[in-house]
Amino acid sequence: MSWRVTLPCNRAEGEAVGQMEDPFADHPNPPVIVADEPDEHRPDDWRIHAYFEAEPTAAELAVLAGLASGEPVIEELADEDWVTRSQAGLEPIEAGRFFVRTPAHAAREGAINFLIDAGLAFGTGHHHTTCGCLAALDRMASAGKRFERIADIGTGTGLLAFGAMALWPEALAIATDIDPISIDVTRDNALLNGVALGEGQGELALAVANGMAHPALAERAPFDLLIANILAGPLIELAEDFVAATVRGGTILLAGLLDTQADAVTAAYVERGCRLVEPGEGEWRVLVLKRE
Repeated sequence: MSWRVTLPCNRAEGEAVGQMEDPFADHPNPPVIVADEPDEHRPDDWRIHAYFEAEPTAAELAVLAGLASGEPVIEELADEDWVTRSQAGLEPIEAGRFFVRTPAHAAREGAINFLIDAGLAFGTGHHHTTCGCLAALDRMASAGKRFERIADIGTGTGLLAFGAMALWPEALAIATDIDPISIDVTRDNALLNGVALGEGQGELALAVANGMAHPALAERAPFDLLIANILAGPLIELAEDFVAATVRGGTILLAGLLDTQADAVTAAYVERGCRLVEPGEGEWRVLVLKRE
């Protein structure tokens, strides 16, 4: 038998699951922990799920209680592969030519396929923003846009960097994140998907960086495509650095913000010499800007 613990949480708590250091790192048999947004029309109502092979102890429940403000619900599950069960609820991302899946789903013929494992996955609320970013990248490529220097800031799982490299395979690309665990995850996902790692053209460089504060970013700037799927607050705080690191005529792709935050984020970039090309739509906005 296996067990699942579900905790209601808010958006910030759910998103933190994908970025945090593993709270069960020293556990001999740690649970798989994922988060999701069950109703896209209620963007602040999330859930955290933890899957255990045995009934969780009081100490384990106490650790989980520190991740969310809601009361935990404990369920005993049927005898099955509980890792597969944890993946099964993560529906694939379909965006333009891209098809992003967990091992619970088969690859799609004719698509640009990426495999992301459940514990490293897009089950956290970046599902909508990730989909929007991939669709925007695909539209740029279909319109004939070409990029030679690409940066994915706050890469998370590496997925957007992988997508950009699939569309512009000769580019110099770098993916960074403030969290070293995210860079480890990106490295694992790159190996899983056959993405070449390295410093040269057609290879993805990786670095742990707080915003733009890393020598590898300074050496590669200015970029003609800068991607940042993070949160509205950091997008505004980093606007000056992002614009300065983008070549004139270059593209800045921003996501991780709600429609109510789009005007403030847009204004921070327009004030610094950018023009809004695509305002995005829906509750989760993806902004495409051009540096003039």
